Amino acid sequence: MAVNLVNVENVSKVYGTRALLDGVSLGVSEGDRIGVVGRNGDGKTTLIRMLAKLEEADTGRVTHSGGLRLGVLTQHDSLDPAATVRHEVIGDMADHEWAGNAKVRDVLTGLFGGLDLPGFPKGLDTVIGPLSGGERRRIALAKLLIEEQDLLVLDEPTNHLDVEGIAWLAAHLRDRRSALVCVTHDRWFLDQVCTRMWDVQRGDVYEYEGGYSDYVFARAERERIAATEEAKRQNLIRKELAWLRRGAPARTSKPRFRVEAANELIADVPPPRDSSELMKFASSRLGKTVFDLEDVTVQAGPKVLLKHVTWQLGPGDRIGLVGVNGAGKTSLLRAMAAAARTGGEEQPAAGRVAVGRTVKLAYLSQEVAELNPNTRVLEAVQQVRERVDLGKGREMTAGQLCETFGFGKEKQWTPVGDLSGGERRRLQLLRLLMDEPNVLFLDEPTNDLDIETLTQLEDVLDGWPGSMIVISHDRFFVERTTDRVFALLGDGALRMLPRGIDEYLERRRRMEETVATQAAAAAPRPATTEKSAAGQRAAKKELQKIERQLDKVSEKESKLHAQIADNATDFAKVAELDAQLRELAGEREELEMRWLELAEDA
Repeated sequence: MAVNLVNVENVSKVYGTRALLDGVSLGVSEGDRIGVVGRNGDGKTTLIRMLAKLEEADTGRVTHSGGLRLGVLTQHDSLDPAATVRHEVIGDMADHEWAGNAKVRDVLTGLFGGLDLPGFPKGLDTVIGPLSGGERRRIALAKLLIEEQDLLVLDEPTNHLDVEGIAWLAAHLRDRRSALVCVTHDRWFLDQVCTRMWDVQRGDVYEYEGGYSDYVFARAERERIAATEEAKRQNLIRKELAWLRRGAPARTSKPRFRVEAANELIADVPPPRDSSELMKFASSRLGKTVFDLEDVTVQAGPKVLLKHVTWQLGPGDRIGLVGVNGAGKTSLLRAMAAAARTGGEEQPAAGRVAVGRTVKLAYLSQEVAELNPNTRVLEAVQQVRERVDLGKGREMTAGQLCETFGFGKEKQWTPVGDLSGGERRRLQLLRLLMDEPNVLFLDEPTNDLDIETLTQLEDVLDGWPGSMIVISHDRFFVERTTDRVFALLGDGALRMLPRGIDEYLERRRRMEETVATQAAAAAPRPATTEKSAAGQRAAKKELQKIERQLDKVSEKESKLHAQIADNATDFAKVAELDAQLRELAGEREELEMRWLELAEDA
């Protein structure tokens, strides 16, 4: 029988006049892998903070089992900016200890690409202060995953990770014995990792068995039976259900409810997009030419990112663009956008970008555009346009589109300065769509958006007649909204991947294996091509001897530290003990260096 780790009993939490949680009771047991979903502001983060005892409940109580080892990843790290990566992640582990630990090696390689932390100026000895938010996020995650826990509580762990990093993290968490409670908007990740779902809605938490796909089925069934949701929300859920049900059978592995009823529910739901109709409409709006790249080279400063690329974005094309960080995805969009903005006058380092005469481009960058903080949400949208044509006869007022994107009538009169980061991102998307573009460049559009808003955005894009390029680490969003995937693999080329992101991950694995093989072949070989068995046995014996000596040194150091604490007021004695401690440190360093030399020969 699974041991109960955390009990949440009749917990309530009120902010201002709004009850985020109202009499919620939940439990987490050994082996649980729970995904937490819900709209931004409905209390997901509050729930897991109370679960971890980082925040007090107004009423009710949260109890932890005795001796619970709890690891928490919050959205804001507590790393010491003056410390090095080594200090925060490895701590006081000696080189031979962490280098010989398979878990540490796996975490460093999975999150940073190698034990030497390629991309960090001084590797493990890089000071944390000047690093970006994404780099700090990986450090905080690595620090957490290296330790042993009974329960991991993770708030948006996939933020700032690329497709490969997310795939590695999913595999790593599946292999861990720790229980898991995770808030994320990455639906592919939820399907890969979680076996239960908590849906936080209007003060209550609904529990579902299975991953995200199972949750979508079960929620649609619950709402069909209860008939409590309005028709618009129900239709969106049915549409996403149809998308999931028509996809690969592996999308849902544990349907623990009436699948027959779910199939009946979607029997009359058409495919998400009528691609041929949208292509016809896009061609009438855009003509034959949208973007033509001829022998284009893209640079970022002196660094060449793309070389001699010839490519075409045609009318109605929906392209997903994936690749390693720094490969040039954003730089490619910027080069194309610059050519469109200047009527073809601003061109990349070499080659030419030809832009269609009717192209009206909207570019959602990773930076949130600043607006007057005193402007109301509805006013900010109406400044662009009062009404918008979303294609296929769908016309909306500014207020209706605001409601579609989660800005209810009261929220529409909120000053922009009072919005959260996710709400500002939504507003940025709204303003772009209100301008009726016929070409969309979306660079990480899912950042800070909750799953319900993502579903609304996908619904709007389903009927949007134009050309589109999406850069996103959200695999579900890319597969849901685009028809073809292209990849930048870091070698200066742009390649189409017929099998999408699965093929991208396979190619990246093969590239890494090739690099590792070439590095091994290029490594200097010793004078004798084969080490004798006797030599290897001798090396192993000496390694064992050194490890015993290191253990003794550690014991002596612990005793000296205790003596220094006992004699803190006797300065002469402390000086004598400190000298002995420094001698031991020198001895330890010599032994560790010899251990590393022998480890290569053993």
